[in-house]
Amino acid sequence: MKASQREGNIQNRGLTDTKYDRWLLVLGIVFIAAALRAPFTSVGPLVQMIQDDLGLSNTLAGAITTLPLLAFAILSPFAPKLARRFGLANVLLIAMVMLAMGILIRSGSGTGLLFTGTAILGLSIAVCNVLLPGLIKGKFPHKIGLMTGVYTVSMNLCAAVASGISVPLASHAGFGWRGTLAIWFMIAALATLFWIPQMRKLDQGTGAKGSISSGNMWRSSLAWKVTIFMGLQSLLYYVFIAWFSVLLGERGMSSSHAGWLLSLMQMAQLPFTFFVPLWAGRMKNQRILVIITAILYFIGIGGIWLGSSALMAVWAICFGIAGGFAFGLVMMFFSLRTRSTQEAAELSGMAQSVGYVLAAMGPALFGWLHDVTNSWTMPLVLLLGASVLLLVVGLGAGSDRYVGDRR
Repeated sequence: MKASQREGNIQNRGLTDTKYDRWLLVLGIVFIAAALRAPFTSVGPLVQMIQDDLGLSNTLAGAITTLPLLAFAILSPFAPKLARRFGLANVLLIAMVMLAMGILIRSGSGTGLLFTGTAILGLSIAVCNVLLPGLIKGKFPHKIGLMTGVYTVSMNLCAAVASGISVPLASHAGFGWRGTLAIWFMIAALATLFWIPQMRKLDQGTGAKGSISSGNMWRSSLAWKVTIFMGLQSLLYYVFIAWFSVLLGERGMSSSHAGWLLSLMQMAQLPFTFFVPLWAGRMKNQRILVIITAILYFIGIGGIWLGSSALMAVWAICFGIAGGFAFGLVMMFFSLRTRSTQEAAELSGMAQSVGYVLAAMGPALFGWLHDVTNSWTMPLVLLLGASVLLLVVGLGAGSDRYVGDRR
């Protein structure tokens, strides 16, 4: 019997015996996932409104979106250690309570509360980001692909909705930016309520016999391939989110049309964040999915650079599908390349720590290249280079082996 199957049997024995218990756990995961992106993506469309109200400089305004990424990078490596010491279920509950508090604090009066709340919710999201893949591996060992798909779709769908409704709620519904940001407290509160019943049902031990230590994880070449894959797909996504509309605007496209294309890109990735984990879980290795991902990135980025502006929707869709493939794959790599819940959490923490450092650096580097060259050519060449590197490390990350293997 495989290690993951043994662990799953041990963890599930006598814990979630009824359909009611299993569905309650699934709902808990869905609501936590829904709460992880919306508080972050709802800010972007409101930055100008926040800046005008509080008199923030461009640097401070940019920090509103950069601060959570830095929080992800700082705390991610420590989340598995917290789960090992205090119990995975306990740490997730505390993280959700802190997330709800952070959302309310951020919506208070004054610049200090804005950044304090942003830091708190960033740290809380980091913990959940790292621990949920390990939880899914431990509690659903035979349905990892399905549950990873449910988790990623819930997270990304709520993120897309938050981006789309923030401005209408703030401007037309009369909520203002503070009320609009505070709305996401309800999702965090619901996630907390659904998670409370899990405290007596979930196994608090997250380790497993034979798990490699976190120190050895950082010395694993396979772990580094997964980590770099995570970082590159994050970099590509956040660069696109930050600069695609600006690029199109400089080419004469209206802001409304550019915004529609950005939304189209995000919607295009949603189905594949669900289906790719299902496909990946049924394959001996995932290299063909990595190749498809890279090809789609090449088409999307190459089309934006050299293709017809009339086909910009096609290039945006290709980029979006590639992002869906990449995100679904890396979420599965955390489970498929590890033997235990603790290993999955350690790999997730390592990958997300480095990944979000790259994500935070990517938009700035892309913008700097544009400023230096006064052209979009070199920045887009940078993205093509990142896609090539993603293909190289992805072929290794998609191989049929585990992080502890000596080969």
